[in-house]
Order: sequence, then structure tokens, then C-alpha cells
Amino acid sequence: MVHPLPYAIREGGVVSRVLSEDEVLALISAGKIGRLGCVDNGEPYVVPINYAVENGSIYSHSLPGRKIDAMRVHPRVCLQVDQIADDFHWRSAIAFGDFEEIRVPSDRRSILSKLLNRFPLLTPVESVIARDASPPDSVVFRIRINRITGVAEG
Repeated sequence: MVHPLPYAIREGGVVSRVLSEDEVLALISAGKIGRLGCVDNGEPYVVPINYAVENGSIYSHSLPGRKIDAMRVHPRVCLQVDQIADDFHWRSAIAFGDFEEIRVPSDRRSILSKLLNRFPLLTPVESVIARDASPPDSVVFRIRINRITGVAEG
């Protein structure tokens, strides 16, 4: 049996299909943990992050380190999010965009507040620094989404 795109039959009769733009945005918006993909020293680097989506951007924060250094050098990044029921029933979406640091103090506070409201059990990353040490500033950032794609199976 022939299926027109965006559907494809795989071995064993499992059907995969391309997600619509609305389905991709809904999947990304509903997610809480995604895998941030960036380039570090010419190599792919992927790490899990907590995030929130608002007005066409993905927001997160981090202590300075490898991923922040990598994104500052190569701001083109992606975030992959999935929803997995089992090996044959899942959805996956990727948002591509550009990393931007949020530097305006009031904007930083607003974004951090939204992240902590979305993740009430999330301990701010600064709290892991020893109390007698001077903690580094948290980096608050956004990924301005400019392309999305997604696929589902099952």
C-alpha cells in the first residue's frame, strides 16, 4: 500500500508522520525538559535543560560553563523535545533558533520568576555555590525560534 507524504509505513506496519506546525508548537510548549544542542569546539554538544516557551522564544538559565561558552561562540542552537509512550508510540519536535543573553535586570527577574513558577521544586542554580564563595551570575537566555520540525510514530 502506498501512503502519500507526510506518512510512511515502516517495517512491521508502524506508521510515522510529519507533525503539523501547531502540533510541534504544542509539543514544545507542553514540555518541561528538552535537550539543548549546540556546537562546542567543532563538536556537537547536547545537554538537558528546563525551559519555558513564550512569544516565539524558549527561555532558560544556567551558571556560566561549557554550554554558555559554546552558545556565545556559535549562537545557532536547537532544542529537541519528545513525548514517549513506548518504543512504537512517540512524538519528537525540534526548534531551531539563535541564542541571546537577557541582560536587562528587570527582564532577567521576570524570566527567572516565570521559570521558578513553572518549576516550583527547581532550586536556583546559584544555591549550589558554597555560602562563603561569591557565586557567579546566572546567565538568563532565550532561543529565538525561527524554524521547527517534528515527527510522530504510532
